[in-house]
Amino acid sequence: MPYTSRHSMKAIILAAGRGSRMKSLTDDRPKCLIEFRGKPLLQLQLDALRGAGFTAIAIVCGYRGELLTPYGLKMFDNPRWAQTNMVSSLECAAEWLAQEECVVSYSDIFYSSIAVDNLRASSAELAVAYAPDWLDLWKKRFADPLDDAETFRLDFATGRILEIGKKPRTVDEIQGQYMGLLKFTPASWMACSALRAGLESTARDRMDMTSMLQSLIESGFPVTGVPVNSDWGELDSDDDLVNLS
Repeated sequence: MPYTSRHSMKAIILAAGRGSRMKSLTDDRPKCLIEFRGKPLLQLQLDALRGAGFTAIAIVCGYRGELLTPYGLKMFDNPRWAQTNMVSSLECAAEWLAQEECVVSYSDIFYSSIAVDNLRASSAELAVAYAPDWLDLWKKRFADPLDDAETFRLDFATGRILEIGKKPRTVDEIQGQYMGLLKFTPASWMACSALRAGLESTARDRMDMTSMLQSLIESGFPVTGVPVNSDWGELDSDDDLVNLS
């Protein structure tokens, strides 16, 4: 059964970018509309979110955003999607983030309702879903799993993330992989906004999600890891469509 609480939580899907590593597959559509396992990626995300009881779902659009209108979601627009990164897209949904807890999902991933339930159940101000069994998945995707993996180190006693998003030298520096799925409270979003306000505009535009999380960790803000042992993957290139199907 989906996790339930005294209040409903909102979900935001980040779908502003084109996904150029998908080559010609995104010539005429945003990456989230590429088909995988018989459905558009976006539909797989909506199925997982609705399966976890979410009814209020928004999408941040940009490239070919008009193609997302038929899904009937609340739409936020990032008009500068070609010049900015993921966190700038998230900032376009600040209206929701400042008001109540929100689960945030990348649009190029697939996951189960279990992953969303686990995040929703966390009492952390900023909770980040991660896959402990990442290595088997990366071996399907890359000849050398370290080519595309990022560091992810935890304090298992507290659940707090110590390091995320850096280039690993060995697999020992990777205790899981960030899934592209996380939960913000208004307090954690306020901390993110304050962090970004202190940056000059170019650095703010360039900031990606793991860089922001690492900066928060270094500032002392607690970022908590939530393990997820269920079906998950990211589709970063056209090869992934074959290797993970």
